[in-house]
Amino acid sequence: MPCRAGWSGARRPEGFAAAGVSSARGLSVTGAEHKAVMNYTEARVEPGYERPDGVSDATVAAVGKLSESLEYLERAKGCLYDFHQLMGRVDRLVQDAADALEDAGHPDHARLLWEHVVGRNVIEGRWTFQIVDEFGELYDKPFRQAEEKVRADLMAGRKHVYEAEMKARERSPAAGGPPD
Repeated sequence: MPCRAGWSGARRPEGFAAAGVSSARGLSVTGAEHKAVMNYTEARVEPGYERPDGVSDATVAAVGKLSESLEYLERAKGCLYDFHQLMGRVDRLVQDAADALEDAGHPDHARLLWEHVVGRNVIEGRWTFQIVDEFGELYDKPFRQAEEKVRADLMAGRKHVYEAEMKARERSPAAGGPPD
């Protein structure tokens, strides 16, 4: 189904705490007595995603939340483009239907479609391309500029620091060995 804005996520395996609930957690490896306890200070974050010096957990989490909102913005924008393309397809199919009605001997019904449906504005004064353009200028562009400034000022411009730390903390030993 296109344009699903919400996602319930996968079920968390037993023993895995929700992100942000605790700075450390235990991980029981099935079939082994080995236990790994990881927190941010023990985790190895990949180069380019390191937390800048002096940045607090709260700041990393807040900027991570902003990053998540940007991802939802991308999805919303995708839904807007879906709407744009779907409405274009609707209009083209109505034109085809009007031609087919004319060919089948129903000129009055064909004329009804041509005069009252084909090429209509989807909202007052606008086709979908105008909605897409206005969204880009009025919301998307300022949002991205603000997100980039927050990241530049607070995270030295680095993207996905929160996620990189989560990856370092939560990698499963069963999926390629213990975290390095």
